[in-house]
Amino acid sequence: MLDVRRLHLLRELDRRGTIAAVAEALSFTASAVSQQLSVLEREAGVPLLERSGRRVVLTPAGRTLVTHADAVLERLERAVSELAGAREGIGGPLRIGTFPSGGPAIVPAALAELALRHPALEPMVREIDSARVSDGLRAGELDVALVHDYDFVPASPDTTVDQVPLLEEPVYLATGGAAGPAAPGGTLVDLLGPWATSPWITAREGTTGYAMAVRACQAAGFQPRVRHQVNDFRTVLALAAIGQGAGFVPEMATAHAPDGVVLTRLPLFRRSKVAFRAGGGTHPAIAAFVAAARTAVHTRSGDVSSGA
Repeated sequence: MLDVRRLHLLRELDRRGTIAAVAEALSFTASAVSQQLSVLEREAGVPLLERSGRRVVLTPAGRTLVTHADAVLERLERAVSELAGAREGIGGPLRIGTFPSGGPAIVPAALAELALRHPALEPMVREIDSARVSDGLRAGELDVALVHDYDFVPASPDTTVDQVPLLEEPVYLATGGAAGPAAPGGTLVDLLGPWATSPWITAREGTTGYAMAVRACQAAGFQPRVRHQVNDFRTVLALAAIGQGAGFVPEMATAHAPDGVVLTRLPLFRRSKVAFRAGGGTHPAIAAFVAAARTAVHTRSGDVSSGA
């Protein structure tokens, strides 16, 4: 009989790439992870891992087993959700991840809605980049999370995570007032081209916001000369207003733009979603958070101060 906990370790090795990364994520020692995977190989009766230089990679049989592990763990998540639905009331801890700009714009209103409708819930919010949410959900560090993706940076397919849509918003170019806004409705070349030789303000390297900025500029025919890297949209707007460069901000961040900044709507969009472990969408606490987040989006214009 294959042990579910060991299947989980194999799946994490497939996603994270190294035994050390699996051990760190799940609070094990590397030797303990190696031992458990060796036991799983004996249970399976075929080699699941092989050495490739200093790394361990999955064999074809190992990758096949990961596919089955995904299905088994999703089924278990559904079972947990159904059992939770059989209990009276919704309560207990709910670990919520959010990208930075979701914090002030969506999360407080969503938590207020949860407190009103489900006072026994204990929400705990943690700021996290969207690129790391899947790891956090699989490791059990998060139960549910706000995530986003941009045009030019679509979310990578992940069978371990389910998502439901929350909001789609346009992205704006933020610049100083000297040149004035470009004519609406133009292409990226038309709208970004005049700023090709200007300094740029982007999110920190390694974030989805940074990747979007670079790829959007490349689509307009140039490589941006990045001067500032900040993840706070208020700072992006303030720097743009004083002529320190051009930057990108989503619509939610434009509510309180400072004097001197010019905002030009671009043919680019950011899509926000709610993510949770595959099979967990019917869990009462997660369903309650999804409903609360949708209420927050529909009833609040949002005052976004940060995020990338």
